[in-house]
Amino acid sequence: MTVSILIFLPVLAALAVLAFKNETAKHAALFFAVVEFAVALIFLSKFIPDASQQFVTNQSWIPKMGVYFYAGIDGISMIMVLLTTLLVPLIILTTYQHQYKNAPAFYALILFMQAGMLVVFTALDGFLFYVGWEAALIPIYFICSLWGGENRIRITIKFFIYTFAGSLFMLVAIIYLYLQAPDKTFDLHQFYNETLTPAKQSWIYIAFFLAFAIKMPLFPFHTWQPDTYTEAPSAGTMMLSGIMLKMGIYGAIRWMIPNAPLGFIDWQAASIFLAIIGIVYASIIAFTQTDGKRLAAYSSIAHVGLIAAGIIAWNMQGLQGAMIQMLSHGINIVGMFLVWDIISRRLNTRDITQLGGIAKVAPQFATGFLIVVLGTVALPLTNGFIGEFLLLNGVYHANVYLAAISGLTIIFGAVYMLRMYKGVMQGETNTLTATFTDIHGSDKLALGIICVLIIAIGVYPQPILHISEAAVKSLINVVTQRVVTSPYH
Repeated sequence: MTVSILIFLPVLAALAVLAFKNETAKHAALFFAVVEFAVALIFLSKFIPDASQQFVTNQSWIPKMGVYFYAGIDGISMIMVLLTTLLVPLIILTTYQHQYKNAPAFYALILFMQAGMLVVFTALDGFLFYVGWEAALIPIYFICSLWGGENRIRITIKFFIYTFAGSLFMLVAIIYLYLQAPDKTFDLHQFYNETLTPAKQSWIYIAFFLAFAIKMPLFPFHTWQPDTYTEAPSAGTMMLSGIMLKMGIYGAIRWMIPNAPLGFIDWQAASIFLAIIGIVYASIIAFTQTDGKRLAAYSSIAHVGLIAAGIIAWNMQGLQGAMIQMLSHGINIVGMFLVWDIISRRLNTRDITQLGGIAKVAPQFATGFLIVVLGTVALPLTNGFIGEFLLLNGVYHANVYLAAISGLTIIFGAVYMLRMYKGVMQGETNTLTATFTDIHGSDKLALGIICVLIIAIGVYPQPILHISEAAVKSLINVVTQRVVTSPYH
């Protein structure tokens, strides 16, 4: 059993979905996505939580160029595989109350995108990693441009240009590492063994950083994100925020820092400074938002900034915090966008100032919304708490002052999120919200699953931390060893 099963099953599923009619297509897509999650759980049941690469596939692909279909799963990849295969069926479930023109194409693109992201999270060959990176971008471009809001074309082109330009910098770095490899290979582990000067490593680090900072996104490369999240159809926004931005975070952990450790040392202070600025900037902007979807978008930038700061601190606490927080953020942000999808679909507005009193007429919806908010603001015993605690601890070990500033994301987040909840749910109903009815069917099921995950992970996060612990420790050791043994250090 190899990882190729996980990668190609969504591709076959996407092709199969194209053969179904509109209404049947979403049922088929959900079925295949649930099967993919079940397969991922089988991989998890056979996974040994050590630092080794497991379920490896390594087939010659373009032998004259030294390109292999080389992929595998370690503890870091396993978290990302679980995130991807868990959220895709949930996201498809949230679409059940929507009617899409040419639905088979819509759901096929979601499944194609899932396959591309799984390639990114498991690739051990630089060429394959880049192919997966671009393969995940193309479906979301069409999802946003064909099923997005009225400004979708202009916004989607901006998003595509941003991310594609960043990808080109990354491609240059990968080709350069390939040319320096004695065996002319794209093998990631061969890249780790290369001895390059600090100046060359700095350029490699910058090239990777541009690609990954745009994808996350980090300040000041974030300007595409709020507009794209707002204009994209809800499922597209969930795919972008719940899973796709994690490609940038994962890339920083697996490809950016280990491939250029001396460059990382040179640019560590500047990188963490940008992450911290992003936390404060996005939090302040979130205070001013009256559109619930845009508020959630800026909230995501702030939380991702904290994850990036924890990674750049490069210690066990920061990296472990990043691993569990990637999973938690994915669940929480999908829950948040689901809430706003329900509200906008029923009331035809996302303007917080026009809402109020919904808790009086929809108590189950109000309870689910509150659990999502509490997870987002990292209340103890919710999934957001342990991740943000570890991230702040990791930043603290790097710089106590930066940790204090990073902690503002929790304080600011609690203020604007609870204020948003109060504006939407509490108070008296008005002529608009008085007609709101409580959730049922697929909305209730999807929000219920998200709430259970928020509480379950918050109460008992240890199994998730155990999955990635050995792999994270091994990667830290790889970087440390490369720095210590470098003739240029």
